[in-house]
Amino acid sequence: MSFVTHLEGAIDGSRLEARQLATTHKDRPLLVRYDLPAVSRAISRDQLTARDATMWRYRELLPVEHNENIVTLGEGMTPLLPCPALGAALFKSFSSSSTPPQLFIKDESQLPTGSFKSRGLSVAVSMAKELGVKHIAIPTAGNAGGALAAYAARAGLEAFVFMPEDTPVVNQYEAALFGARAFLVNGLITDCAKIIREGADQFGWFDISTLKEPYRIEGKKTMGLELAEQLNWRLPNHIFYPTGGGTGLIGMWKAFSELQQIGWLDANADKPAMHACQSTGCAPIPAAFAQGERFADPAENAHTIASGLRVPKAIGDFLILDAIRESGGSARAIDEDSLTHWMRLTTTLEGISLCPEAAACVGAVARCAEQGAIQPGQSVVIFNTGAAQKYVEVIETKLPTLDHNKINWPLIKGA
Repeated sequence: MSFVTHLEGAIDGSRLEARQLATTHKDRPLLVRYDLPAVSRAISRDQLTARDATMWRYRELLPVEHNENIVTLGEGMTPLLPCPALGAALFKSFSSSSTPPQLFIKDESQLPTGSFKSRGLSVAVSMAKELGVKHIAIPTAGNAGGALAAYAARAGLEAFVFMPEDTPVVNQYEAALFGARAFLVNGLITDCAKIIREGADQFGWFDISTLKEPYRIEGKKTMGLELAEQLNWRLPNHIFYPTGGGTGLIGMWKAFSELQQIGWLDANADKPAMHACQSTGCAPIPAAFAQGERFADPAENAHTIASGLRVPKAIGDFLILDAIRESGGSARAIDEDSLTHWMRLTTTLEGISLCPEAAACVGAVARCAEQGAIQPGQSVVIFNTGAAQKYVEVIETKLPTLDHNKINWPLIKGA
């Protein structure tokens, strides 16, 4: 059973029918709306504990109507890891007499396809299957292509994946490995999207681009549902989120609102300050935030080692900026040249396989702490949206070679 009532135009609140294929409204995203009073009567927080530890435990807040259409690889319930060593490094500005903030990383790298894209693509492909789609297509500069290919294979659908030529090589290989028709394009992700728009008209592809259909956001919002449950239905003071298309940030903000409306969160409690983190190589959201604009101008000459952040123009830019401002958060552009530093600092201190996108969040936490935007005793959550090992070009290191006949012990000991 589904509790979906309708689709809503995010730009103007227009109401559209739910049980039909839908893309955008006035070239802007559509949002799924639910009968939340009915959800609150149908399920309680306590009943969740008996369910499987996947994101589908929140079935009543997800759009699939028939269970047989759920396409799953067991995604969800990623760990929320305390990070005291990293916290000590980032919060040096706090005096010994004050209580330092608590730092956590929600590690999405442990999902089935190695990134948070598993969530959105699981729901989007499930809905594509339910609505009779046979051919799906996606433009991607990173992890979404492999995730789409995996879930399409699971569902028995044909997938087309278009990637810029400099997409990380692991992402290229995994899309092909899972059986997608994968192609490299000599351009940006926006150029890949143009090919899909033309192909959709010619070949009947359904476009599962970020926020160009209403269901990926429903999968991404489960990050917020899980986070609330893991913190015993209390939310952190700050969330730092690596923001390309921004589906996860928008989805979590939607999730917190839905949880309040069904009574699972204190209606009077403050929601987290949402911080959108980008690289100086591609930072349209921080630029719009600083200028007080609701819509972002396209970033020119977009470049960054954090491929998931290289989104020159996000279709949901206004939703990202609305959530940031409503929450009292910020949009931060972290120096591109510092990303490998923050990535290596985190991996060596905490052993977490941090992706370069999340490295921007680490840098943003450090800056916020220095500027007094994080207060003593507050809780801070960084989302690690992918596994470091999917970025071999970034983590490549030349190791010293040893002669087994004459071992160089000073070299080994670091002397």
